[in-house]
Amino acid sequence: MLRGWRHADRGPFAELNADAHVAEFLGGPLARDASDALVDRILAHWDLDGHGLWAIERVEDGRFLGFVGLAAPSFEAAFTPCVEVGWRLAREAWGRGYATEAARAVLRFGFVELDLDEIVSFTTVGNRRSRAVMERLGMTRDPADDFDHPSFPEDHPIRPHVLYRLGREAWRASITGTSTPGIASSRDQAAYAVDA
Repeated sequence: MLRGWRHADRGPFAELNADAHVAEFLGGPLARDASDALVDRILAHWDLDGHGLWAIERVEDGRFLGFVGLAAPSFEAAFTPCVEVGWRLAREAWGRGYATEAARAVLRFGFVELDLDEIVSFTTVGNRRSRAVMERLGMTRDPADDFDHPSFPEDHPIRPHVLYRLGREAWRASITGTSTPGIASSRDQAAYAVDA
C-alpha cells in the first residue's frame, strides 16, 4: 500500500537510511537527523508540487518498507526540468517485486492524473537492481543521455549515472490489456492498495 507519511515512519526510515547496503549507491548512510530532514523535505514537496514520495506499507502486517513516488530533480542537466520516478526500500523488501509493483502504480498516476508526457529515472551505473526495475517498467536508456551527477565530486565512483525514460504513449502501449491500480488524491497523500 502506498500512503502518506506518519510520524512513526521516521524510526524505520532512519534504520533503512543507516543501512550501508541500502546507501551503497546513494552516497553513504545517513544519520538520524539527516534522515528526519529528508522526511521533512519529502513532506514539503507534497505541499509545493502536489505530488511526491509515498510511504510503502506491506499490507499483510503494516510494516513500513520505504518510499516510492515522483520528484523533480533539484540539479540542472541536459534532461531537466523533468519528473523522476524513484524508490528506496529496506533491504528486507528487496527482490520481492515491491519496487516494480509500486512504481507501476506511480507511473499510472503520473501519466493519467498529472498528465505528464514523460517520466524519467536515473541511478549510478553500477546499481543493477534499480536498473532492472527501470527496465521492467518499460523504461529505455540511450547511452547518449548518460550523465555525471553534479551532487558528487568529479572523482566519486558513483558520479557516472544512467538515465532511463518512458513517454506516455509508450507507457499506454505497454499496459494495453493489463489492469492498473487506482490512486487516491495526491494532495492528501491518501492511501491506496497497489493491487486494487
